[in-house]
Amino acid sequence: MALFAAAVAAFAQPREVTVSDAASLQAAIDGAGSKGAVIRLRPGTYKQVFVIAKPHIQLRGTGAKPEDVMLTFDNSAGTAGGTTRSASVTVSGDDFYAENLTFENSFSRNRPLTQQGSQAVALKVTGDRAVFRRVRFLGYQDTLYANNGRQYFADCYIEGNVDFIFGNAPAFFDRCEIHALAHPVVYLTAQSRLTAGDKSGYVFHRCRITAEKGAERVYLGRPWRAYSTVIWLNSEMPAAIVPEGWHEWEHDGKPSLPTSFYAEYRSTGPGARPDSRRQLTDAEAAQFALPAFLAGDDQWDPRNIH
Repeated sequence: MALFAAAVAAFAQPREVTVSDAASLQAAIDGAGSKGAVIRLRPGTYKQVFVIAKPHIQLRGTGAKPEDVMLTFDNSAGTAGGTTRSASVTVSGDDFYAENLTFENSFSRNRPLTQQGSQAVALKVTGDRAVFRRVRFLGYQDTLYANNGRQYFADCYIEGNVDFIFGNAPAFFDRCEIHALAHPVVYLTAQSRLTAGDKSGYVFHRCRITAEKGAERVYLGRPWRAYSTVIWLNSEMPAAIVPEGWHEWEHDGKPSLPTSFYAEYRSTGPGARPDSRRQLTDAEAAQFALPAFLAGDDQWDPRNIH
């Protein structure tokens, strides 16, 4: 009986494996059981399109810093047949976890942005209860596709230039750096809440916006859909942020800013313009605090997941 109990306990635990190349990484993901897998990635570049459809997959970089482990590819909307298909990594399984690594789409690194076809996603997430700690997201247009399911980003770095954090997820960004790359007009977000009754939206808490030389006019976002929702709480903003903050994006010939919900609370830095943009009261800001914003019916608290 003791041996049987030990075997059952072992089976109930997620599989643990260490990988050092792209093929082994995808094989470890595909070979995970119902309890998932803890996959430790040795330092190196993993160049491949990765699909993570199974639940409870953990990716843990074993390098000294996130730069040491790179998951990368160079598809684009033009080469792959659409923005969704361009993702270097797609996560649809629930309870995904990543730490101390980098997701990249390098398509635009040596190519100019074009009106069509340059969308190039580093990571697409549609699974519920996804957690990212000390992760870098590198790209240009449409870097991070946070599209469905609750998502939590802590101490992460996200860079791009056009709509580079976009989608319809309820996502909370905690102490992250949001970096605008050189471009005449930069849009940090393109949140796509579809209706007033949806529970999606992006919350940035104690984040820091930075902008490199050549990021000339930086907008906090524009509405990909008519009920776009983005909140900045206690975040630092550079001078490159335009005073109006948000840019119109009409749909079906109708303006979207009047139905979108864009607001800030205690922004700091030269780009903070409380006289020009909507400010939340203390009570309003409390509605977007963690974990309440992501709790859901299961009272999920990502702060407990490491």
